[in-house]
Amino acid sequence: MAIKYLLFILACVFVSAGDAKVRCIVRERQTLLSFKSGLIDDYDILSSWRSDECCKWDGVECSNTTGHVIALRLNAANYYGVLQGEVGSSLLELHHLNYLDLSWNDFGGNPIPKFIGSMKQLQHLYLIGCNFGGIVPPQLGNLTNLKSLDLSENSLKIENLDWLTSLSLLSYLSLSQIDLSQTNWLQHILSLHSLHELHLDSCNIGGTTLVGPSVNSSSTSLSIISLSDNQLTFSSLHWLSNISRTLVELDISTNALGGPIPDALIERLVLIEYLDLSNNTLEVLYENDLRGNLDELFGNSTSEKGILESLQILDLARNELNGSVPDLRAFSALTEVYLGENNFTGSIPLSIGQLSELQVLDLSSNSLNGVVSESHFDKLGKLKKLDLSFNSLILHFAPNWRPTFQLDSIFLAGCNVGPSFPEWIQTQRTFSYLDLSRANITGEVPTWLWNVSPSLESVYLFDNQITGTVPNLSSTSIRDIDLSKNSISGPIPLFYAHVEHIHLSGNMFSGPISSICSVLHTLFWIDLSNNQLGGEIPNCWEKKPNLFSFNLANNKFWGEIPPSLGSLHGLHVLQLRGNSLSGEFPSTLRRCQELSFVDAAGNELTGEIPTWIGEVYNMRFLILARNKLHGSIPVEICNLTHIRILDLSENNLSGKIPDCFNNFTAMAQKNVPAGTNRTGYLKFFTYNNILPNVHIVRYYEYSSIQWKGQELEYRKNLNLLKLIDFSCNRLSGNIPQSFSSMRGLISLNLSSNRFTGNIIPYIGEMEMLECLDLSNNQLSGKIPTSLAQLQYLAVLDLSNNILSGEIPTSTQLQSFNASAYAKNEGLCGIPLALCPGDSLRPSTTNPGENMNKKGGSLSFMQEVAISMGFGFIFGFWGVVGTFVLKKSWRIAFFNFFDDVGDWFYVRIAI
Repeated sequence: MAIKYLLFILACVFVSAGDAKVRCIVRERQTLLSFKSGLIDDYDILSSWRSDECCKWDGVECSNTTGHVIALRLNAANYYGVLQGEVGSSLLELHHLNYLDLSWNDFGGNPIPKFIGSMKQLQHLYLIGCNFGGIVPPQLGNLTNLKSLDLSENSLKIENLDWLTSLSLLSYLSLSQIDLSQTNWLQHILSLHSLHELHLDSCNIGGTTLVGPSVNSSSTSLSIISLSDNQLTFSSLHWLSNISRTLVELDISTNALGGPIPDALIERLVLIEYLDLSNNTLEVLYENDLRGNLDELFGNSTSEKGILESLQILDLARNELNGSVPDLRAFSALTEVYLGENNFTGSIPLSIGQLSELQVLDLSSNSLNGVVSESHFDKLGKLKKLDLSFNSLILHFAPNWRPTFQLDSIFLAGCNVGPSFPEWIQTQRTFSYLDLSRANITGEVPTWLWNVSPSLESVYLFDNQITGTVPNLSSTSIRDIDLSKNSISGPIPLFYAHVEHIHLSGNMFSGPISSICSVLHTLFWIDLSNNQLGGEIPNCWEKKPNLFSFNLANNKFWGEIPPSLGSLHGLHVLQLRGNSLSGEFPSTLRRCQELSFVDAAGNELTGEIPTWIGEVYNMRFLILARNKLHGSIPVEICNLTHIRILDLSENNLSGKIPDCFNNFTAMAQKNVPAGTNRTGYLKFFTYNNILPNVHIVRYYEYSSIQWKGQELEYRKNLNLLKLIDFSCNRLSGNIPQSFSSMRGLISLNLSSNRFTGNIIPYIGEMEMLECLDLSNNQLSGKIPTSLAQLQYLAVLDLSNNILSGEIPTSTQLQSFNASAYAKNEGLCGIPLALCPGDSLRPSTTNPGENMNKKGGSLSFMQEVAISMGFGFIFGFWGVVGTFVLKKSWRIAFFNFFDDVGDWFYVRIAI
């Protein structure tokens, strides 16, 4: 008996082992290889698709019992890179495939293949962000077993949703970013009785006229709904009040919602856990009493149990809410509160400290003031994320305060935290993010900060009055550090090997920067500008391919630009201005094809402008002013079609300017003049989005530009400026006619060169010009009449040329000082001396000088004054004097007025 039992056990073991080893079906393996052949796999995502056992290939899942392929999970979010090409119809041979996910790959704008509608065994289809285009094929309605369908974030259109009603088993549907404005989407959605989760974000459904559904909306099972970014109003959401189940999650952010939430909708929110009303125009005036707040915002239904007890996440960020921060104690289940970016005023109520379940508190970017003390955190023992930044709050805690919470994220930027570094932070052992920027902190940073939390990843202390030095940080985990705009001195420290962002500008750091060389490939951003750093720039950049921005401006570096910078294939921004760099541009930089911003002004660079610069097609800002460059401007520079600022001033350039500026398409595009509206920016960096509604934007890329005769520093506004400056060189020849095609150019400076010939006749077509400086050349001929058409022109200098003739007449040109036209001997007209034979025009020269030059002749204004004097004498005294001297005339004059008065009286009376 024992032997039989043992044999039975062994048999079971062998059977189990045999079941565990799933064998790939040869026919399905060939099908997968055929599918692969239609794809472009530049990143070797499918490198494992070579072995005989296809069930072990990446992204392939087989049945444990039959060995059939049941799932293809090729979501590019799980890989480094994307697949391209086409989705082959060989997938039809996978008769047991029930799960297909091709999300985040790139199929080049092609339509969704119609044959997918024949894969009737499919239960889950995910095609998110695949760059599909065209019309969604109605054949998808044949997938009657489908339970999940996600076509979001493509360039698709849907003209008819009739096919959707066939998907009766559908429980999850996302059509976000597909235009549904031409469909009766609501009727079809509410016919899906099994639908549990719905996402229709950015579907342009705000203005659609909805036909009443033929089915009762109360038959749906919807409990999670996201309708953000659709310009919806509360009146267009009336159907939500009829759904049978109470909502658990509702996202109606970024719409056109205003006023209170309707009572009928509130009844569907009694079990709500997540409510997002952010980015709307709610204008409820909060009072200090909770009931008053809720009566205005949520209606009267909240007076009973329901939303008060169930609401866990309240998101009202980025609205127009004002008044005081409400008392939220009645929302006893709240775990996350987002009230940032509104217009709340006053102090933070102490009642906030009674929300014992609270984990996230975001009151950032309001107009709050007053004192925040330990009393505000009485019962917040579960608090993990705190954001009070960008308010006028004063944080005052007892020196020995030990909070009951352990924070993950601390955002107190813009609050008055100082003058000393807050000691209570030393009690926090698990925080990863600390932002005390612009917090009025003075003195040195305590040494415990760098090691108090092993998980510390991001430290932002910029724009304080911090002094002292920075210790060795190589043993920390700090990936992002911003200490800019302080008074920190000493050498650049060693950083964590995987650091990503280093911002130390505007301090007093000195010495070399060789410590940066120990950083690995994760480095993304370096800003060491405006310090006292020196020495040669180290040649160690080969292993930092992810570097995006490199800024060493305004230091004391010397030597040549290291050739290893050419290894930074992802480099977009290179700022080296204001140093003592010499030599030529290394030819290796031509490999940096992503470069869009190069500023090397104010150095001692020599050689010619390299012709390969015209191969860096993404270049938008090229600033090489104040160097020792020579030779001519290469014609290849006209390949930079996106260029917005081209500054080659104060060099030794010679020769003619190539006549190909009509290639500068960015310069040809008109926008609002720079002096009218400057709200744009070049690039911005957003810190880690720890709080869903918190993104702290810092501007880093900047440059000093000659603008209207002054050197100004541009940061946020740089992207709006369009400028060409070739001044102070030895350029010659005519001004190219193609300049007139740059209709969007705002500033043109060609002064102090050797240009000859006429000013281009169609200069008036450069209609956005605000600054034009052609002074100190050898230009001749007349000023073109089209120059009078430049309505935005604010700075003009044509002095020191050989111009002649009359200055064209316009309000604009006559408003400039005479110095703008000075030292052009043949030039005349306002504001210069009158042209010969033009005696009625005023002259800006001294009247006494005119008298001497013209033999005592009177000026125009003197003639006008004399004429007025004679007119008054003859006009006034000629009449009044006669009445004084002749009595009979006086009597006749007044009798006439009496007769006229009697006549009017009789006519009115009758």
